[in-house]
Amino acid sequence: MSFATSQPTAPIAQSSTISGFGHAAQAIEALWWRDIVRFYRQRSRIVGALATPLLFWLLLGSGFSGSFRAGGAESSVGYATFFYPGVMVMIVLFTAIFSTISVIEDRREGFLQAVLVAPISRAAIVAGKILGGSTLALGQAAILLAAMPWLDIHPGASGVALAVLVLTLISFALTGLGFIIAWQLDSTQGFHAIMNLVLMPMWLLSGAFFPPQGASSWLRPLIVMNPLTYGVAALREALAPGAAGVDAPSFGFSLGVTFVFALATFLIARILANRPLDTRLA
Repeated sequence: MSFATSQPTAPIAQSSTISGFGHAAQAIEALWWRDIVRFYRQRSRIVGALATPLLFWLLLGSGFSGSFRAGGAESSVGYATFFYPGVMVMIVLFTAIFSTISVIEDRREGFLQAVLVAPISRAAIVAGKILGGSTLALGQAAILLAAMPWLDIHPGASGVALAVLVLTLISFALTGLGFIIAWQLDSTQGFHAIMNLVLMPMWLLSGAFFPPQGASSWLRPLIVMNPLTYGVAALREALAPGAAGVDAPSFGFSLGVTFVFALATFLIARILANRPLDTRLA
């Protein structure tokens, strides 16, 4: 006598899918944690990411305090207060540079090649690296939120939550952009040169350093096309509603553009990571 047996194929497929998600989550967590531990073991990177923007803020804020008023002489917003969101974005920018340079270092050490041949998706690798850098950037920028009482900025709990949301998106976007550049380079010197050529002008033309409304006519199209402009505007609006000026884009629109910017950098990074690794860069 024989008994026919049937195998439940659907539960097996479901279990395989769950297992795949579990492996991807473990890979993301491992890469994320590795970048955080690696960063805080190198104290020079912490000093470089925090000290430079703070020095800019202290020197420029003090230097322009007597001659700058956002929105005109009748406004009570001093330069130190106006520059405050820009300094936080600058901290994010420097941390993104320092964190994504590990992509080049990992390639040289052979770690990246080992990760790429592992049975995990390239999307998980990209997500792990970008989340690690963006977590570091967000954490360091959020430290500066403690300076709000000294600047007479009182956004309330909802304003602080919105500011953290905007900083999260900016951190993810700039770290993703750094990943895109680092993935295609094999020289740390070249990486720093390209990052300074791309990210510093993005920051300068974002409204972080000077009000976009007072910029020269030939600069205004560049400011409008700069996705970081909307991140700075959203952050400034979250911390001090109305401080961005009457001509500034609305908070909702700025937040949407910043979200699209972050999503676009991740998708482009994923496309690049899916391509075969150039052996000349290994």
